[in-house]
Amino acid sequence: MRVKLKQVITDFIVPMRDKPKVFGGNIPWCRIEDVDGKYLSESLSNQNVSTETIKEMNLRVYPINTLLFTCSASIGTTAITKKPLCTNQTFIGLVGSNKIDIEYLYYYLNKVGSMLQRAASITTIPYLSRRFFEELVIDIPSTLSIQNNIANTLSLLDAKIELNNKINQELEAMTKTLYNYWFVQFDFPNEQGKPYKSSGGKMVYNKELKRVIPERWKTERITECCRIVDCLHSKKPDYNFEDERYYLLQLENLRDDGLIDLSNRYFVSKNDYEKWTSRIEVTTNDVVITNAGRVGATAQIPNKLVSGIGRNITAIRPLSISPTYFFMTFDGIDMKRQIAWNTDQGAFFTSLNVKGIKKLFVVRPERLIETKFENIVTPIRNKRELLQSQNQQLTDLRDWLLPMLMNEQITVKETELEEKE
Repeated sequence: MRVKLKQVITDFIVPMRDKPKVFGGNIPWCRIEDVDGKYLSESLSNQNVSTETIKEMNLRVYPINTLLFTCSASIGTTAITKKPLCTNQTFIGLVGSNKIDIEYLYYYLNKVGSMLQRAASITTIPYLSRRFFEELVIDIPSTLSIQNNIANTLSLLDAKIELNNKINQELEAMTKTLYNYWFVQFDFPNEQGKPYKSSGGKMVYNKELKRVIPERWKTERITECCRIVDCLHSKKPDYNFEDERYYLLQLENLRDDGLIDLSNRYFVSKNDYEKWTSRIEVTTNDVVITNAGRVGATAQIPNKLVSGIGRNITAIRPLSISPTYFFMTFDGIDMKRQIAWNTDQGAFFTSLNVKGIKKLFVVRPERLIETKFENIVTPIRNKRELLQSQNQQLTDLRDWLLPMLMNEQITVKETELEEKE
């Protein structure tokens, strides 16, 4: 059935514009940057307010299980409070009732988020008012138990996605720790299996990196071991879905952890795809690096993925260097320093162009060490890519299930949920 949100919500909490001048206390003060997943309970910046400040400023405190929705800035970010907390004016708080499952509402508003963004964009300053939310018409199943079942079903998928993310974070930390130990601290195993530098291994000064590296190691320009291909410097083609194969990677597809996120693909026509892949079509082991925006952000193309690259992205294809080792060099201090040296500081924005990328040096250890490292980390990388692919499939399934469950085209009984758990 269709109802107005004000018919099932007991309170719409709109925070004040004023920010506390003094922080301290035990009530978290949260911002949009603190939202990292479905639930919100802490301020990542450790900003808290006291009950005295709340009284003095007449602040509103969101009770537990309030649905937060960003009504300005990045409209459509949602979270459910798991502790009483305060926020700035970016959020509106929707306090539930016995007529609606707040987790069902969370999934529903996530699904229609793009529509709400369009509604806000008609104003000079995008903003969704309390009045907008009060009059917002939503679809809810006829009974609370059906809402509960829908929310529980989707929560099971989210729990699996969250577990995969945690495993991926641990795997990423493992590879970074090993890389740091071998190629930053230079305590890779020597011929006797002991840590090289700590055991007195000889170090020599390298003029390109302006620091010492192990004897018999060298540096070489990235152009000596890789093929570098710039993006097409043409007007961005129109979004046009013709086939699943024809899309261009955008900056948003490059995750901070180096994986590729294909939840939002920028599809183009076959003709545009062929034009934008005339220089290169990225595939397994290629590295993509951003030229502007998040300057120097990198990701590695996973196994069997084939796509084009959009604007402000450069493709690097490893040729005579181990691909996973090469990708991980971008997380090392040497490459980060070089990227900083070769980034152009413009009046309005910074950029890392292809000329700057071609000036980069990569450290080449002895072949045996490079190969040994590659053999250790490649299976870990493959596992991370598999988990990321699973998450994409689970996300697609979740997004497909929501309208089907909502319209009762598919039903889930409580006993079925218990069996799955």
